[in-house]
Amino acid sequence: MPRVTILGCGGSAGVPQIGGADGRGDWGACDPNEPRNRRTRSSILIESDTGERLLVDTSPDMRTQLLACGVPRVDAILFTHAHADHVLGIDDVRILNRLVNRPIEAFATPETLAELDKRFDYAFKPLTQSYFFRPVLTPRAVEPGQTVEIAGLRVQVFEQDHGFIPTLGLRIGGFGYSTDVATLDDNAFAVLAGVDTWVVDCFQRHAHKTHANLEQVLVWAERLRPRRVVLTHMGYDIDWSWLTRRLPSHMEPAYDGMTLEVSVSG
Repeated sequence: MPRVTILGCGGSAGVPQIGGADGRGDWGACDPNEPRNRRTRSSILIESDTGERLLVDTSPDMRTQLLACGVPRVDAILFTHAHADHVLGIDDVRILNRLVNRPIEAFATPETLAELDKRFDYAFKPLTQSYFFRPVLTPRAVEPGQTVEIAGLRVQVFEQDHGFIPTLGLRIGGFGYSTDVATLDDNAFAVLAGVDTWVVDCFQRHAHKTHANLEQVLVWAERLRPRRVVLTHMGYDIDWSWLTRRLPSHMEPAYDGMTLEVSVSG
């Protein structure tokens, strides 16, 4: 059975945020004694039936995430957008290169690839020697609406509104992923129609310019009616237990290291 691993489910600052009275973290409304409140930056890993692995985003915490979740290698990467909390782990891709002994394909929109090339140009230069002393990514441009074969998976990508920029959502069979989204249009809902398991952005309790909040996600879930809804990209005012008590039975907050058995056929 294909498996999705929630590598990280936190917002751009993680939980706890830097600071706090003792300098050991600002937990906001989150209980520091609940281990599922400790959140690294948002990323997932999808493993196909054939054992190939697709990494979605390279967060600043990527190294720690892959070690904590026991990930032995990555076969391809998809970038949802170029914000820092989704790309700053890119330098550690050089170790992933060594593990598979080849350049790794990086799928993203042309705009995201251009931004990544501007900021991490060294990672997109062709391999010139056998040893991977730097990351080597092979750019693969995708457009919203396309379905592409990546790491043994048929991945349908669609556009989401992240407030000031678009991001990519993805649908793989019965699984959907919508991080960093403020609004979804009818086209996005059409792509997600019939989804079985949906992992979706829920940054905070109240309205936000660039992210979904709890009330929005409840409305979206009622429209789509997936069997299972898992909330991600949560900030420090979203306590795991507080949220669990208030959600319908088919909805739950993610936690770092959570695994989901999903159907990626159809």
